[in-house]
Amino acid sequence: MVSVYLCQKNHMQPKYPSDSLCIMTDLVLPGETNPLNNLFGGELLARMDRAASIAARRHSRRITVTASVNHVAFNRAILLGSVVTIEAKVSRTFKSSMEIFIDVWTEDRESGTRAKANEAIYTFVAVDETGRPVEVPPVIPQTELEKQRFEAALRRKQLSLVLAGKMNPAEATELKALFIQE
Repeated sequence: MVSVYLCQKNHMQPKYPSDSLCIMTDLVLPGETNPLNNLFGGELLARMDRAASIAARRHSRRITVTASVNHVAFNRAILLGSVVTIEAKVSRTFKSSMEIFIDVWTEDRESGTRAKANEAIYTFVAVDETGRPVEVPPVIPQTELEKQRFEAALRRKQLSLVLAGKMNPAEATELKALFIQE
């Protein structure tokens, strides 16, 4: 029921994660690889940032800026000539920020088999024309995976605030619940 509360609080029409979905498919070319013929990590980060930016803009319909790269997992090398698909969508919103979850897939060009290679979590902030943060619509997760990512986003946000000294650890109720059974 958090979503209903947020909807009433900011009077914005809620959206679904699928409304923000951005799918980018591209080929890994020789100029984008390291001496091992794997896609440069920085090239993948840039591609993920662009996909996340599109997802954030679709959700907020505002100018969006990258606030942070919260998590990146380079689980599998992406080889020269690989077909790479990046799927980004909003997993949770807060007042003006949006958490964007990104899945990176590679595709075997002969069999068509897809394998998950990497994932990342970016945070974007919606801003007005002067660069000031503006409120964003709430998001209502639909699938089980979207619900899991939605719930985990609050814990990630609380951890980030605690580590930055912007939240008292005693107030991080969702985070505490992972460690303390009351």
